[in-house]
Amino acid sequence: MKLKFVVFLLSLFHASAFASHYLPKAGERAISMRVSTCAVSGGFMHLYTALDYGLFDKYGLKFENIFIRGSGPNLAALAGDEVQFTYCAADGTIPGLAAGIDVKLVASPLVKLPYVLVARKEIRRFEDLKGKAMGIARAGDLSDRLSRAVVKKFGMAADAVTIRPIGGSQGERYQAMAANIVQAVIITPPLDVRAKNEGYNVLYRLIDLDLPFIYSSLHTSYKMLRERPEIVQRTVAALAEIVHFVEKNPDKAKASVAKAMRTKDEEALQSSYNVYAKEILDRTMVVPGKAVAEAVDLARESGTTIRRKPEEIYDNSFVNNLEKSGFLKELWGNENYRR
Repeated sequence: MKLKFVVFLLSLFHASAFASHYLPKAGERAISMRVSTCAVSGGFMHLYTALDYGLFDKYGLKFENIFIRGSGPNLAALAGDEVQFTYCAADGTIPGLAAGIDVKLVASPLVKLPYVLVARKEIRRFEDLKGKAMGIARAGDLSDRLSRAVVKKFGMAADAVTIRPIGGSQGERYQAMAANIVQAVIITPPLDVRAKNEGYNVLYRLIDLDLPFIYSSLHTSYKMLRERPEIVQRTVAALAEIVHFVEKNPDKAKASVAKAMRTKDEEALQSSYNVYAKEILDRTMVVPGKAVAEAVDLARESGTTIRRKPEEIYDNSFVNNLEKSGFLKELWGNENYRR
């Protein structure tokens, strides 16, 4: 019995000792870096919360957040070492990664489609959009691909609904719908709650498309992977702890989204929390290889020149290390972090 107890204590020490490898050494100077985001979205709740509450500090990291609109410019900045990490929807960046940009996915805390299709008050069914227009940011981007997928889902001809590029953020495209420039747009929470409260119709929740999808993900460059893998590992470990923090501190997480989205609507903030901290969350943050492969296939079908195999555009070694070292077990205790 005593022997079993000693073995148990040693196993706890072993896990803790490995987990501490992700922390800076005593007296080590904090490392300053930049992390970019490609949009303003409730889906970046974990990063916003981390930045607001200094959650990277424990790991010896000081991040400056840079907003760069669109996945393409973010990947260019990352590959050029203007930023060291990017936090963006992977489904929007995968075509660029597959085309050969020197960037990889290293952690995906959010998977599944959080998007919803909202339409003007007179549009009560998807069929009512025939001859009308859906607003997107730009041709070929994520908003375009998702809009076309919804049109296809409802069995309508590709030209039955006009897909109109109008640029701007989700909020700006929402305003274009309100002004009747377009009649429907695809958005993410918490904008869906605002749409409902303002009398617009939520026509469809894209999670029902059952499409392979990887949402908010941590990206880094080949340069970082080659020259500073220990910093990548620390950042991934910090993100895992941030996932835990957000789940256990809903009020702080909602406050960070409120600040980023400039809203005080409690219903909208709770909607964001429910989706991003619970419904589409994967605590292990493993990049789903099958979804990456299917996303690459979709990019190929859309005309993207594919230069890299799916397995070459992500690296799960850093998230796998969190489990092997006992870090996730230590972090979540008796809770099932694989749920």
